[in-house]
Amino acid sequence: MKVLMINGSPNEKGCTYTALEVVAEALAAENVNSEIVQVGRNCVKGCIGCGACSESHRCVFDGGIVNEILDKMEDSDALIVGTPVYFASPTGSLVSVLDRIFMAGNRFALKPAAAVATARRAGMTSSIDVIHRYFNLVGMPVVSSNYYNMIFGRTPEELLKDEEGVQTMRLLGKNMAWMLKCIEAGKAAGVAQPLPEKKVKMTFIR
Repeated sequence: MKVLMINGSPNEKGCTYTALEVVAEALAAENVNSEIVQVGRNCVKGCIGCGACSESHRCVFDGGIVNEILDKMEDSDALIVGTPVYFASPTGSLVSVLDRIFMAGNRFALKPAAAVATARRAGMTSSIDVIHRYFNLVGMPVVSSNYYNMIFGRTPEELLKDEEGVQTMRLLGKNMAWMLKCIEAGKAAGVAQPLPEKKVKMTFIR
């Protein structure tokens, strides 16, 4: 079992990475592998709504992190998306990435998912809400902890002093591992996944 984690921060080893590492350690303790992919500091193009990905399930803007993530989701059983909070929302680069991977992705349905936010002080609940909307769009079960998946700190060192936040991250990892094991046990017992249906799309302009 493997969990793909997206670090939406421009800082490779900053607060968001540190929070995801706490989750990764908890997953490892439950024999679940994980990988952190960082969005980075390069400019990320937004989705242009061309629709080409509906057939190829790849973004037409090749050569960037978007198709790399889509490929990695093929071999991943779950997804965790982490973001720092600068202006009460996920980073712009992360939103561009999520717009494109969820527009192109048929690799996400029924895979457990979670959102993680880090900040000095505020804006984390609204950021988590934005990320959850992507999960809801494609039918990903959302995994929680014992509180909102947030942790406070300006630096990684400060972050690790937030004992409640660290516990929240640790329990998120444990809960994610439990969910994945339950899904595997269900498959072994012959519990079939719901069959997908062709999406019904309507417009309310007659």
